[in-house]
Amino acid sequence: QVQLVESGGGLVQAGGSLRLSCAASGRTFSTNAMGWFRQAPGKEREFVTSIGWNGGNIYYANSVKGRFTISRDNAKNTVYLQMNSLKPEDTAVYYCAARAAAYSGISDRAMMYDYWGQGTQVTVAS
Repeated sequence: QVQLVESGGGLVQAGGSLRLSCAASGRTFSTNAMGWFRQAPGKEREFVTSIGWNGGNIYYANSVKGRFTISRDNAKNTVYLQMNSLKPEDTAVYYCAARAAAYSGISDRAMMYDYWGQGTQVTVAS
């Protein structure tokens, strides 16, 4: 059974940093695009960032560009999200997602992702 398990969320003061991890199991995602999305209370799920299978293609939402960094370690079947200069508006549940098709391109559309984690809460206090 394929699982994506996020970790690393928590409570942080504005301006602080957190590093999220998403560990995949049940199959390898070394040839698959992966991404991070987030959902704040009362809002729709929104795209944060996506990374291609070899890390060569990366795309960020404008709201996080310059502050967040996505990376991956295919040997560990894990993708990371380094979040710096956090703002209260970054408060949300963060979800890891993966595309099923090998060598698929990155996408900012949630419907393009086939596997999802359960989410990890990130709260940024002002």
